[in-house]
Amino acid sequence: MAQNDLKQKGIKDDEKDNPALSRVIERNIRTIIRLRLMASQERSLQHRIADAITTFSGRMVFVYVHILWFGLWIMLNSGFLGIHPFDPFPYGLLTMVVSLEAIFLSTFVLISQNRISEEGENRADLHLQIGLLTEHELTRVLQMLDAIQDTMGIDNDADSELADLEMETRPEDVLAEIERLRRRARRIKNGLPLARKEASQ
Repeated sequence: MAQNDLKQKGIKDDEKDNPALSRVIERNIRTIIRLRLMASQERSLQHRIADAITTFSGRMVFVYVHILWFGLWIMLNSGFLGIHPFDPFPYGLLTMVVSLEAIFLSTFVLISQNRISEEGENRADLHLQIGLLTEHELTRVLQMLDAIQDTMGIDNDADSELADLEMETRPEDVLAEIERLRRRARRIKNGLPLARKEASQ
């Protein structure tokens, strides 16, 4: 349904391609834009309101409105204009209104950040899956090339890293090694002694 709506708005895969880019890149760009627009359309009403308020509060117009509002409020309650102050100094009502505004604005910003964080996690998962698939495919290609090399009787360079590159990389092993090196770096930074095993590595 959402995809049909997007196609009716002119976002089609058969639009004229940029001659400087390959068809694959053009297709990927259009796919990413289409997915982002679909995700934007699928937001709930609450998320749309939170995003609209967050977007508005992050612009200079928001600052100008507040400068005008505070300036007018102070002038009306200073007695200079001959009007009886409804919120005399130290402007307790203004303080309360601004505090409430800050609470609601913070909540709206957090709602928007949570949604953006969730979208970021989805993109990170996609990148991870593509990276793992690419690594697996490259490993298989190297293994096939090595087999072709053996069949043709071509000797491997003694210093070649081909054997290491042909090994399947497991994500859990990489993450464990990253964590081990981070712990080692933290201990060195904090001046703590390294374990015997860590010191020898």
